[in-house]
Amino acid sequence: MSDLRSHFITVERPFKEGTVEVFEQRIPAAGVERAVLSITALGVYEAELNGKKIGDLLFTPGYTYYPKDLHYQVYDVTALLAEENLLRVYLGQGWYCGRFTCDNKVQIYGERPAVSWVLRMEMADGSVCLSCSDDESVKAVRSPYEYAGFYDGEICHADGGPDSVTQPIPYTGPVPEVLEESAAGVKIQEEIPVQTVTKAGDATILDFGQNFAGIIEIDPTKMTDSTLKLRHGEILNPDGTLYTTNLRKAKAETVYHKGISTDKYRPRFTYMGFRYVELTGTDYEPGLLTAYAVYNEMERTGSFSCDNALVDQLYRNQVWGQKSNYVEVPADCPQRDERMGYTGDGHVFALTGAYNFDTEAFWAKFLKDIRYSQMDNSEGYVAPTIPAQGPAGIGFLTMLGWGNCVTIVPEMLYWQYGTDRYLREQYESMKTFVECEIRKMGDAGLWLAPNLGDWLTMGKDVAFMAMHNGPVSNAFIVNDLRILAWTAERFGKTGDAERYAAQLEKTRKAYLSAFVKDDGTMTDDYQGAYIMALRFVIPRGELWDKVFAKLVDKIHAEGMQTGFFATEHLLPLLADNGEAKLAFDLLLQEECPGWMYQVKRGATTVWERWDALRPDGTVNESKMSDDNMVSFNHYAFGSVGEFYYRYILGIQPLEPGFSKVRIRPFMDERLGSVKGSYRSRAGEIAVSWQMQDGIAMLEVVTPMPAEIVLPDGEVKQVLAGTYQYQQAL
Repeated sequence: MSDLRSHFITVERPFKEGTVEVFEQRIPAAGVERAVLSITALGVYEAELNGKKIGDLLFTPGYTYYPKDLHYQVYDVTALLAEENLLRVYLGQGWYCGRFTCDNKVQIYGERPAVSWVLRMEMADGSVCLSCSDDESVKAVRSPYEYAGFYDGEICHADGGPDSVTQPIPYTGPVPEVLEESAAGVKIQEEIPVQTVTKAGDATILDFGQNFAGIIEIDPTKMTDSTLKLRHGEILNPDGTLYTTNLRKAKAETVYHKGISTDKYRPRFTYMGFRYVELTGTDYEPGLLTAYAVYNEMERTGSFSCDNALVDQLYRNQVWGQKSNYVEVPADCPQRDERMGYTGDGHVFALTGAYNFDTEAFWAKFLKDIRYSQMDNSEGYVAPTIPAQGPAGIGFLTMLGWGNCVTIVPEMLYWQYGTDRYLREQYESMKTFVECEIRKMGDAGLWLAPNLGDWLTMGKDVAFMAMHNGPVSNAFIVNDLRILAWTAERFGKTGDAERYAAQLEKTRKAYLSAFVKDDGTMTDDYQGAYIMALRFVIPRGELWDKVFAKLVDKIHAEGMQTGFFATEHLLPLLADNGEAKLAFDLLLQEECPGWMYQVKRGATTVWERWDALRPDGTVNESKMSDDNMVSFNHYAFGSVGEFYYRYILGIQPLEPGFSKVRIRPFMDERLGSVKGSYRSRAGEIAVSWQMQDGIAMLEVVTPMPAEIVLPDGEVKQVLAGTYQYQQAL
């Protein structure tokens, strides 16, 4: 709504991190038949009309690349109107100018927050009346917030905070070029009941039984004293106290001073990543604290269950990892001083996430963030974190494997949802990114420079990967070239298709010469190098078979030794090529590194490091730069969810959007009975199977034509319907 552009207001005061401004406007509305509020902010806002929250979104207007793009919301508020009305708007600093990024910067996008609204009232006589944020009737009032920010939490005084009142002034700073209505956002999604309550000295520890991203609502009528403090953490110390070292510089606290009002207090401008809460200042009683999970609005589309309790728990863990980190952007973790939109973490989990939930709208927004951020990159590159923090170049590390999200996700969306919209919208962005890669490769056909490689592979530190990342980093370039050449051909861009196909063959040839020996050994002899070469680079044939055989030998000798990128492809690669039992062995292994190791250690989400909690029970606080880096809620290794849907259940699209589907379940009796489903654009597909007394029993429900592959390899071509099969093993 272009009108919003001319009504921005702010408060002129020296910048203080964590300040929340509050504006009020009294609005007569006698004779109003319909009222619509359009509102946005450079910062984060929450609006109330006559004491009732407007809408159900959190952290509005949302996180975008502010130099180019800003969202707004439109609400029909007719039902909230009375003859005399009080509009109250809370304005926080949020991502715009509050403390953010792992460098704990402030004022990244601007010096102070600003807000703009237009209330359009249609009168009974047909006339229209507007009430705007820059009207003289708008006043700044005393804020109840002493502090509010994503990392440190909130300090709230129910009867009003200490800051003096300063009147609003017109905001004269820059406003983004693009102002558009948001399509989705973050909401309170589900209540998380407390499981146990334990005294720990003067504190009370609440265990919610689930690690998640969320907030705690406080009922002041249950408080036995005037002030309470909540601290949040993912795990406990051995003595039962709250562990917070991995929060780094984030306090993750809520301090609430009750007042006359008996209204419940809910944090507006923060969220935490936690399973445990430490309560001090007041006694605990049921109803005092209520926990809610917050994440982006998405429709649930996938399900899975099986008799193996560990396998079943891992499925739930990866789902909760997605819930916890799909908060405006595909974040890395919800607890420490980071929570940024990571392109690498995002794309490795994107396919799994698109089975769990309908993520099309989520990714449409983030791909837009990529396009706008890329415009300010001096080399046309896509940064590892999006939205970008402002104009930049590439930096010392290439970060190949991260920005490649720009090609990987549009292709995934094409197959998952049957639309080429994102290939079209992202085409120039993909092309700009790939042209940067080509410039960096030069005549050599490869980009050889320091990078993180197969990130967080156990036993392979940053120094190792800086020198040996080549086969992983350049595999992503090969894949980019494949996707771009295919997309160009699809859209009839003949010149582009020929250019990128030729470059693809040049880079593939250089890759094979530099990284792959004739006997199938990779020159950089670690599992991630083999997996990425097999997945993206080496053509099928004798050399591919040799490299695959070497990989299998290494896995038998070393166990699983993969990082963020190779892990996504490991189990599918094995299952597709005659090593399904080995794939299940890796899935089920209970030693570290392994998924079941985490589950056996009590994990309810997926960890950032395979050994975030070491076998001796200590936390892996290995430093990255000057601080530790260990999260117990990181979804990258949760990409194993892809194996659940596409291999254990066997649900894969044969045509874009699942207009035709292949059902090829890989069975292992150690899982017991298995069932699950995926609600695709073409309808819900359901699969169940079990193995009993040497007999495999399979049931498939398909709303579309399907190719069903039975355990013995027999293929059935079927139409929509329900099908049951039994085969002797």
